[in-house]
Amino acid sequence: MAARGEGLGWLSIVRLALVQTALGAMVVLTTSTMNRIMVVELSLPAMLPGALVGLHYAMQMLRPRFGHDGDGGRRRTPFILAGMAVLALGATGAAGATALMGFSPMLGIAAAALAFLMIGAGVGAAGTHLLTLVATSVSPARRAPAATLIWVMMIAGFAITTALAGHFLDPYSPQRLIVVTAVVCAAAFLVSLVAVAGVEPQHPVRANAPDAAAPAAKVSFRAALAEVWREPATRRFTVFVFVSMLAYSAQDLVLEPFAGLVFHMTPGETTLLSSSQHGGVLVGMILVAIAGGLLSKRLPGLIRALCILGCLAAAAALAGLAFSPRLVARFPLSPVVFALGLGNGVFAVTAIGAMMALAGEGAKAREGVRMGVFGAAQAIAFGLGGFLGTVAVDAAGRVLASQADAYAAVFGAEALLFLLSGWLALRAIPAGRSAKTTAGWPRADEAGDGPSEMAVPA
Repeated sequence: MAARGEGLGWLSIVRLALVQTALGAMVVLTTSTMNRIMVVELSLPAMLPGALVGLHYAMQMLRPRFGHDGDGGRRRTPFILAGMAVLALGATGAAGATALMGFSPMLGIAAAALAFLMIGAGVGAAGTHLLTLVATSVSPARRAPAATLIWVMMIAGFAITTALAGHFLDPYSPQRLIVVTAVVCAAAFLVSLVAVAGVEPQHPVRANAPDAAAPAAKVSFRAALAEVWREPATRRFTVFVFVSMLAYSAQDLVLEPFAGLVFHMTPGETTLLSSSQHGGVLVGMILVAIAGGLLSKRLPGLIRALCILGCLAAAAALAGLAFSPRLVARFPLSPVVFALGLGNGVFAVTAIGAMMALAGEGAKAREGVRMGVFGAAQAIAFGLGGFLGTVAVDAAGRVLASQADAYAAVFGAEALLFLLSGWLALRAIPAGRSAKTTAGWPRADEAGDGPSEMAVPA
């Protein structure tokens, strides 16, 4: 492990990122494979998996509570493993419930509702404590690359799991679905167990404490949440996370139908278009990781500048898509979609890096609660984004003359949301440490709480 002032070394960061890979491996089966089985093989309404995923996101409201449980000097590894265990049980239960729907739809739906509640609780607990552990144990110079690595590893979990599961699920049967899901979940939990072993110190100290003194007395969750919410910087950043992630997620269910209806692209072509967008996201994340690793010490305002640049780039690309129905024959759709992904990648990973930095700030050790508040805002925005995007298309289609104009209106609204996000980032993300404040909070030494710099145990 790295020295005290440097935080976790890269090997430890990679090990923690493996937990995110395992988390993504379990979640993707419930949001993609089981979604398809319910709609195609079982001929159930498409709103059913949408409602079940909505339950998963609704449970993310508990993230501040989960974060509070690990504050005050308690180790976060047990909470991470407990969350991963609940997630594994929930995902396996969701497979069993999906199989049950083929014999008794109502009983299967009831079982699936319970399973997806468990999935949400597991993701909330494991994800909140994982990001908080990274936020409090990684040096500021490594946070942007660490955030990139965590996101990339999660995407890798999606890709690897869907490829392997797709191979072993053919020919489909309910029994195969249960067995494949159970094997994936068991393997993912074991990976998590090995990945976190020994990374966190046995007796962690508060991130802003200069020595290993006993942590402050534990306060109630309600008092801790009220204390955190009174911080102007927390409120500003929470609003930024919600608005920006709403704009980010609203594209998911809109882009491919738009390309098919307006540009007359085949399903295969629209799939390649989505692949181009995801490629742009990955390139954007990698560029941020390189820039953060090379320049963050010399340019303390780099993260904020890149985040704003990402928001503006995404807004410009969405504005181009809004104008594209008027130039269908000559419009460079694929390059613009790649640019949209590039802006999304730059914005998303810098927002996560800023989230990690801000979670550990403040006069008292409330990292888990802050990370929970930010995570809850992100989850709610993701839950609403996809749904509201499709509702907006339908609503605009009833008012405007054509479907093309309806999609253009929605893309234009998303562009405005990203412009608003850029302005919010300017106010919510600190440009660097000033003489008197850090991210809008009093400096810890001024508040009588010791030095404001992060102190990480060896």
